[in-house]
Amino acid sequence: MTTTLPPTRDFSHDLRGAQLPTRAPQAIVALSLVVGGGAYALGVGPLRSVLLAWFVSLSLPIWSAFVEGSRKATDRLVTVLVTSSFVLAMFPLVSILATVISKGAAVLSAEFFTYSMRNVVGEGGGIYQALVGTLLITGAATVISVPIGLFAAIYLVEYADENRLSRWLRFLVDVMTGIPSIVAGLFAYALFVLFFGEGVRLGIGGSVALSVLMIPVVVRSSEEMLKLVPNELREAAYALGVPKWRTVAKVVLPTALAGIVTGITLAIARVIGETAPLLIIAGAADSVNFNLFDGRMATLPVFAYASVRNPGVPPEFSIDRAWGAALVLLLIVMLLNLIARLVSYYFSPKGER
Repeated sequence: MTTTLPPTRDFSHDLRGAQLPTRAPQAIVALSLVVGGGAYALGVGPLRSVLLAWFVSLSLPIWSAFVEGSRKATDRLVTVLVTSSFVLAMFPLVSILATVISKGAAVLSAEFFTYSMRNVVGEGGGIYQALVGTLLITGAATVISVPIGLFAAIYLVEYADENRLSRWLRFLVDVMTGIPSIVAGLFAYALFVLFFGEGVRLGIGGSVALSVLMIPVVVRSSEEMLKLVPNELREAAYALGVPKWRTVAKVVLPTALAGIVTGITLAIARVIGETAPLLIIAGAADSVNFNLFDGRMATLPVFAYASVRNPGVPPEFSIDRAWGAALVLLLIVMLLNLIARLVSYYFSPKGER
């Protein structure tokens, strides 16, 4: 008996065998950069120059369609789109870095870091009082947030057993993660008004406001890290007769230490640049204040805001100091992220590095 096979589709038009030159993608990228840069130099404008460079990069999949076939051309088109999305996402970051560095680097000096704004009008002065206030307020917020957030995460993972309280706690943590920062400042202000009356301005109030923003981040990050600890380690400790609290302290926490410290560091980096809550409860000051419980306390974000909001006459010096404060704050955030990376690398298991 003769069997007739169904007709097969001819893919020969998609498999032509020809290939673009090896350096073709690099050449197209270089050509798009030259075209975009040349258009910008001729005064076309940044947005139009970028669009023109992007249209030039589309010549790669078009060229591939004529030489290599539609399947390879589709792959190259998707590569161009993905790469363009990455460049588009990086553009704001690079623009911010370039702007802040170019405007703030010229202000940095020994005087800028060691002098306050006390009795300074116009040229001179520095961010010493704001730098001290930022470190003290953020440090106190960390002391408040880390124990609360870590113990809450331990309860959720080790003790809750999916009861009603744990579900409500997770829900409230998720809600707190998305609250605006100014709400945290209003909460701290309302809390301290009960004890000190209207118009209270305290550094510790700023720490409380920042801790409201930090706690949910610490809870969520620590909870996820504790969940990654294998249950076999817990069961082995229980089999040896080790109490649960000791198992958590000696087995679970050391195993998840790298991820927990990384989450805490990123939580600090997230709140150290907040302005609205500190403006409400901590206020602003020109003098150095080392006491969190007495009077107003300056911080870098509020210092930058106040310098631009009320620059004085002439305004150039105040605005330059604002850019310098922004650069210092940016460097602190970058340093915290670098510390988080290093901690994650050196304290994680060797197989996961």
